[in-house]
Amino acid sequence: MKKHIGWIAGTAAAALVAAGAITKAVAEDGDGGGAGLKVPSADGADAGFARDMAVHHQQAVEMSYIVRDRTKNTEVRRLAYDIAQTQANQRGMLLGWLDLWDLPKVSAKPPMSWMGMGDMPERGDGSLMPGMATDTELKKLGTLNGKQAEIFYLQLMTDHHKGGIHMAEGCVARCTVAVEKSLAQGMVDAQQSELTTMKQMLTERGAKPRA
Repeated sequence: MKKHIGWIAGTAAAALVAAGAITKAVAEDGDGGGAGLKVPSADGADAGFARDMAVHHQQAVEMSYIVRDRTKNTEVRRLAYDIAQTQANQRGMLLGWLDLWDLPKVSAKPPMSWMGMGDMPERGDGSLMPGMATDTELKKLGTLNGKQAEIFYLQLMTDHHKGGIHMAEGCVARCTVAVEKSLAQGMVDAQQSELTTMKQMLTERGAKPRA
């Protein structure tokens, strides 16, 4: 047990060190080989991705903590913990960059405007961007237990990852800050791998993704 706790603490510490290093790298990612901080525009892809993905990530963290209280399955709890920790740390980076750039964390423009998708129809009920669960779905997850909770979580998170990958690919194509583009590509790679894992976990439970 002590070894397990130590491993978790070590992982969290490593993540915080990495977050600090990436934030520092953003500060040094300027024009002319270190000529100063290059501040993106408030309406550009760099700031838009940081704002929207921070919101998107927060829901993934919330869902992951919900399911950890609804099942005792080690495999699902481990996946949920990994997703929660990873996305919480990434969210901290994104919000930290907005602070570093002295840019607002909210925008009057609709979500996804930086991707040219500001006019997309909303699902409503708390689902602000592609892949996000509705408030009703989150409440339902909180009422399920065991295998039912596991399946619904895996289905919701599969949708969530697909939406997140679409957004991250948008940043890879449009963002101008190199380290942010790198983080976005890392999100794509990691979440695609998790999609494969979650599909297999659903199959093992006699279920499949919703779409």
